[in-house]
This record gives sequence, C-alpha cells and structure tokens, in this order.
Amino acid sequence: MIIEKLLLHVLIILAPVLIQTSLLENHRLGKSPVFIGVLHGIAAFMCLIFAYESFGLYWDFRYIPLVLSMLYGGRKAGVIVLIFILTARVINGGDAIVFGFISAFLAGTLPFLISNRFWTFPPKKRVTFAVLLGFWPALVMLGILLSFALISGVPVSGNKEMGIYVLIFGGIQVLGVGVAAQLNEWMIEKRLLREEILKSEKLNTLGELAASIAHEVRNPLTVVKGFLQLMKKQATGDHDEYLKIVLSELGRAEEIINDYLNFAKPEFEKLEKVNVKDVLSDVTVLLNAYALKDGVYLDAALKEDGFLLTDRNKLKQAFVNIIKNAIEATPPQGNVAVNLEVTHTQAVITVEDTGKGMTKEQIARLGTLFFTTKDHGTGLGTSVSLRIIEAMGGHIHYSSIVNKGTVVTINLPLNRDKVAKFDSHLANTHMNNQNA
Repeated sequence: MIIEKLLLHVLIILAPVLIQTSLLENHRLGKSPVFIGVLHGIAAFMCLIFAYESFGLYWDFRYIPLVLSMLYGGRKAGVIVLIFILTARVINGGDAIVFGFISAFLAGTLPFLISNRFWTFPPKKRVTFAVLLGFWPALVMLGILLSFALISGVPVSGNKEMGIYVLIFGGIQVLGVGVAAQLNEWMIEKRLLREEILKSEKLNTLGELAASIAHEVRNPLTVVKGFLQLMKKQATGDHDEYLKIVLSELGRAEEIINDYLNFAKPEFEKLEKVNVKDVLSDVTVLLNAYALKDGVYLDAALKEDGFLLTDRNKLKQAFVNIIKNAIEATPPQGNVAVNLEVTHTQAVITVEDTGKGMTKEQIARLGTLFFTTKDHGTGLGTSVSLRIIEAMGGHIHYSSIVNKGTVVTINLPLNRDKVAKFDSHLANTHMNNQNA
C-alpha cells in the first residue's frame, strides 16, 4: 500500500513542472517565484493530505517540492512551500506534530543555504546536485522517525517492516527528485533553444536588410567619391581643405557600410595559413599606444603557435574590436590581459579586463545590432566580431562581474587536416611552377 501512495506522490510533485512546461512556458507567470512557490506548495500540501500513516508517522514526499522550489524558483518560492507544508501539518494534527514542524525546518535549512550556488553548475551537474540534495530530507525524516520511535516506545531494532518502509521511501524519493529535476532541465533547455532560434532569425533578417541597404548605398557613394577625387585635383585654397574633410567622411561611411556587410555575411576574400599568435601580436602592438593614451596597461602572454586556414584580415578585425572594447571599458590604471593557449584541436584566446563589467541582461544582448554599453557607439563592432568568429567555426563566451571586469573567451578550431592539405597544395603548386 505504501508503494502505491508514494508513486501517487511522485505524480503530484511532477504536476507543477508539467504545468509550467505545457501551459505557462511562454507566460511571464511561469517564471514568477511566487507562482512557482504556490504551485509546489499545493503539491506539498496534497502529498501531506494523502499521506500514508504508519507507526504514528506520515510517510509522504512533502519535502521534494520544497527542495525543487528552492533550487528552481528561489528562496522566496521555497519559503512559500514551507508555509503550505506547515499549514497541512496543522490540519493533519496527530501526536507527532511537533516532530513534523522540526523536520520541516531542518529539511528546508540546507536547500535554503546553498540554493544560490545551484546555478553555478552546468545542467547535468544540476540534476546530480538536486538528487544528492534530495537525500537530505530523507535523512532528516529518518532522524525524526528514530527520535519519535525512541520517545514513544516503538521498537526499532528487529522491526523489519519499518526497515522495508525506510528503504522503499528513500528509493522512490530519490527517483522522484531525479525525474522532476530532469524535467525542469528539459524545460530550461527548450526555452534557451527557442530563444536562440528567435535570436538567430532576427539576426538573419537584420543581416539581409543590412546587406541590401549597404549594397544600394555603396554604389552611389563610390560615384560621388570618384567625382570628388577628380575635383580635388583642381581645387585650391579653402576648397581643397573642404574636399579633404568630405573625402575623409566618405571613407568613414564606407567603413561603416563594410561593417554592415560583414555583419550580414562575413566573406573571406583570401584564405591562407594564419598563425593566431602572430595576428594577436600584431593587434596588441597596434593597440598598445591606444591603451597607454587612456592610462590602461595592455599585457599579452602569447607563447604558442596555432595555425588555422582563414582570412587574416577578418580575424585581425575581430581581435581589434574585442581588445579595443576591453580597453575602452577599463578605467585609467586598469589592466587588460590577452592570453593564448593552444591545444591539439583549438586555440583558446582570453581577453580579461578590470573594467566596469556587465550584467547578465547586457551579456545576453551582446551581438544585437545597435546595442552597446558605451556612451557613444552602434554596437556594430561587437556584432561583426561575433559573426566573423562564428563564420570561422569558433565561439565567443562572455563572463562578467559589474565593477570588477569582463573575461572574453574565444575558441577557434585549428582544423589541422585542412591546414595540412593547404600546405601540401602549396608545395605541389610550387613544384609544378618550377618544373614549368
């Protein structure tokens, strides 16, 4: 009978997760700590109301919703669930009500204390963490059971039925926590995937629009620039100075248009064997004077060679934008450190600054056109850099703490097979030219 009751409790504790997943996935209410607390609180309440009573105690899974709400909804949600549990325990009454209150507070203490660390783990470890934490209420209830049995005179030693109950209870509880945690992770993964798809669709639409406008504007701009250059040859005095300014501004407009085209679809004009170390060395030398002008110290630790087949200029442009952003975000007397590590499969570049940092919301919007954390800027440089790195099969990850700094990690695949084929092709071409 206890197995049927506990399996019913598993279905009850899965109900809030299924409601969030199926009915409230796209609704703001589904992310509200208060609503999550109420949903799991009702589940905990139902577990207690339909509890299996034996040996003067209630056998139920009231604490699984408490653990899940603390982890996935936050402390506020957990406290709401605790209130539901205490209310249900008062309604049930019984001789062990004091023990019920003690076990409720003890069971909620550990999840309350360590819930903030939960989101520092990757998804798979979060499930393991939740399962391990699910043992805590079971241990608490076992301690309460032994204490109550000792006080009330219920024999424990040699009581096989109670031992079987404890084993069944613990096993099904771990199973319930694991299934519920996995469902929550699937829901989170699905939401993140949908957000990535929407973001990708927006970027593609913006990219196509940017490319269309850039192409249309570039043609008349080229004509105007050509005529102005002809006029400059014949201009004298003030007119010559005015034409210089106009041509300079036209050049800047062309650079912006090229950035839009790179954002829309980075085109690698010349594929060549590129040493990441050399490109980074050139960029840090180039930007060192810029950093010193603002009182920022730029340090580079570039010890290993890493070769890949790509467009050198595009890669250099991406590095310039990223390192320049780090310098601009760093106050005077601050530091920007560039580090390169090369493994067998990839080159890992980290750019770490001691600047103003960013919030999670700001990091989430990075790469979106016209979003920038600077006082002046379009955010186009960061967008172009992200697109270039992604077009190379790489990945950029941002981690930041407000008022402490930002770490940008760039992973670039080395594609050793492609580089080897490219070297072989160059060698064969060179031999053929010599023989000719």
